[in-house]
Amino acid sequence: MPDDSPSTLGLQPSFGFGDRTGLASAGHVRAMERAGGAIRPIFAQQSIREMTRTGRTPKQVMDDALKGARAAGYRGIQGADADHLKTPDDVNRTAEAGFVFFTIDPSEHVDPSADDYSADQLAQKYNTVASDSGWYPQYLNKSVKLSTGKTVELTETACRRAAVKYGRAIRHAISLAKHIDAVMKARKKDYEIELSVDETPQPTTLAEHYIVADQCLKAGMKLVSLAPRFIGELEKGVDYKGDVAAFERSVRDHAAIAKMLGPYKLSLHSGSDKLSIYPALARATGGLFHVKTAGTSYLEALRVAARCDLPLFHDIVRFARSRYDTDRATYHVSATLDDEPEWDETTEPSEPELWYLGSWRRTPDGEGFTEPRRQILHVTFGSVLTHPEFKARLFDVLRKNPEVYEEVLAEHFERHLKALRAGM
Repeated sequence: MPDDSPSTLGLQPSFGFGDRTGLASAGHVRAMERAGGAIRPIFAQQSIREMTRTGRTPKQVMDDALKGARAAGYRGIQGADADHLKTPDDVNRTAEAGFVFFTIDPSEHVDPSADDYSADQLAQKYNTVASDSGWYPQYLNKSVKLSTGKTVELTETACRRAAVKYGRAIRHAISLAKHIDAVMKARKKDYEIELSVDETPQPTTLAEHYIVADQCLKAGMKLVSLAPRFIGELEKGVDYKGDVAAFERSVRDHAAIAKMLGPYKLSLHSGSDKLSIYPALARATGGLFHVKTAGTSYLEALRVAARCDLPLFHDIVRFARSRYDTDRATYHVSATLDDEPEWDETTEPSEPELWYLGSWRRTPDGEGFTEPRRQILHVTFGSVLTHPEFKARLFDVLRKNPEVYEEVLAEHFERHLKALRAGM
């Protein structure tokens, strides 16, 4: 049997196929075949939070992804992303399972209110993080000229805000990166690191990007990609909300920093269904990108339920609505139960699948989903997949209709991959 162990992907453009059921790899592989080469896949991608909510272990995630891809005939290079790691134990568990791409999530050490502080508040807050920000004098009043023509001014305010917002996060990320290095050296395995700083209310400024990445690289972090908080709204389950042209201009500036300091890739988190910005992302980064998707494969599993076992789909919808206000707490979504009434036979469109999961729509910038009702099903995956009855019924439908699940996934992700290739 050929060795299909995950490997590092370096600066090759890459795409992460998150799979919360462990049954989606065949559809993911088929999408790769239809879309053609140029983008490397990561079939084994799961965050610790997702594993906890679905009751899966890192080894189960890895085994399901590798076996599924192999059974579908995939023999190419693939990565494996241990997503949103926060602790050394997270690293130990995922390294043991064979992951080689480690996404560090220091969000618990970020001050998300830093952008709203007044000058006096900022000065006061800086005093509390000064010991974590010894780098501050290195950047103070420095100017960085980018290849795009933009100049990044590292003013006192910009540096202080970066220190308050990210000072402790930088320290934590470097510490966790050193642990990853020690673990992987002991295992004699190559590895790469992504740093996620996207889970903030306000976009990551160019000054913040420059300081964070520069500090991590100077500390020896094997940074292959960085996920800033981009402008606009990247909510779960729906297309991008914002000015696509402005997004592309902003990404060009961030990409210029990545090329200057690294090079490393820019990573788009919550990338599911953001087709309107895929060509812009690929163009602006010059192909140095990584895209993460996760919940959209679960939504396509529910599409199979809607087509093959409508009573089950209705039951899951009702259960998801009962869980939504609790489960949405850790996700960036805007749908509300009051604004998104439950489907009934008098509602248009008449198909419940279309009412909750939608269909592809033409937008000014491409194709994508816009139905906010998708978010109700998107973020309640953990409650459904740990509910004994619903999990058993859903998996029974998926296993009895593998060709349906494979086809809806193949069609779904072929659109994603071709939209990215359109900008390369």
